Amino acid sequence: MRILIADYIYTSSGYLENSAILFNEKILEIADAKTMIEKYSDVIIDFCEPHSVIYPGFINTHVHLEFSSNKTQLKYGNFTNWLKSVIQNRVELMSDCSDWIMRQSCDNMLKSGITTFGAISSNGIDIKTCYEVPQRVVFFNEVIGSNEDFNENIYSDFIHRIDLGNSYKNDTFIPAVALHSPYSVNNELAKKVVNFAKESNLLITSHLLESKSEREWLEDEKGELGNFLKESFGATKPANIINEYISLFDEIKTHFVHAVYATKDELEMLYEKGHSIAHCPRSNRLLGCDRLEIENIKCPISIATDGLSSNWSLNIFDELRAALMLQNRGDLELLSDYLINSITSNAAEILNLNCGILATGKDADFAIVRLPDKPSSAETISYLTILHTTNASMVYIKGERYV
Repeated sequence: MRILIADYIYTSSGYLENSAILFNEKILEIADAKTMIEKYSDVIIDFCEPHSVIYPGFINTHVHLEFSSNKTQLKYGNFTNWLKSVIQNRVELMSDCSDWIMRQSCDNMLKSGITTFGAISSNGIDIKTCYEVPQRVVFFNEVIGSNEDFNENIYSDFIHRIDLGNSYKNDTFIPAVALHSPYSVNNELAKKVVNFAKESNLLITSHLLESKSEREWLEDEKGELGNFLKESFGATKPANIINEYISLFDEIKTHFVHAVYATKDELEMLYEKGHSIAHCPRSNRLLGCDRLEIENIKCPISIATDGLSSNWSLNIFDELRAALMLQNRGDLELLSDYLINSITSNAAEILNLNCGILATGKDADFAIVRLPDKPSSAETISYLTILHTTNASMVYIKGERYV
């Protein structure tokens, strides 16, 4: 057992001052520092630096490690032009994405306090890395395929990757399922994969209505994305109808990604069925997409970095700052608390994990942040954390320190 003491501890009841956490792999007790020291005089005590805040370990629900080698190869500013550049450079990006490069990406996430992440894997090249890193990983095996003629081979490869993931499965490596998007997975294949996820009780995620051009193609069979899919892949019609695609997930809670161009009625459908949304503000901006109006969304929301194919870092504080600036509606303090929750308690609930909250019985995952000076009040700590933090000063996973 160990005791961790800081000026502030972030809990579901707010920021506790001068408090301490008793833990091993799990959180055993939270109390004021003086009481804890007197009660457990023989336990090793770790003191955080002055003005430090203990947060639950941060959770990045959506990241593509497979594109971690990208720096300058891809084109930004327009979703379809970006997608074209991904297709054109895909082989090179994948071949250049070594275990070392992906491990560096994971290390950078760890330094920013990310103790859990959801990895979207389209071909399994990242599985060894995800198994070996210290973080908890929800490993989403992704299915892509708009042409029904290839369904048998695609599904067979998917099952092979699922079986491989199951051979790695433990309490920090969790196999899961991903469908790429309604424009890239044909309806027959999508149904089969969703049914597999339901029968296997696996978490599932899917990109949804990320761009205006996606909506134009799915809804009206026109637009630049449709023209690209016709020219490059011989598409004659959209792979899905929007509402029918969303309805495929009615019986399994799904983590949809982006949903920037979902209508009010579609967002209501997501909420009624218990779904959630990953919001990736920097990715949306770089690909020419609108602002996700989180103030009008009832679904649980996580803030996620997406991959380095549409971002310049996997640092969660970079993403939080972008969200703080982009989401310019409402009270700053309330928004900041909301954003902190989006990478802690909300994200843990979305991924069905025993972390994300500092409470007895939860996994001892901590991200400790040092503020530059004493905050004027507890109400300011969330936005001061977002504004002034580059990396966490200490990071624990299951009670073991890694940073």
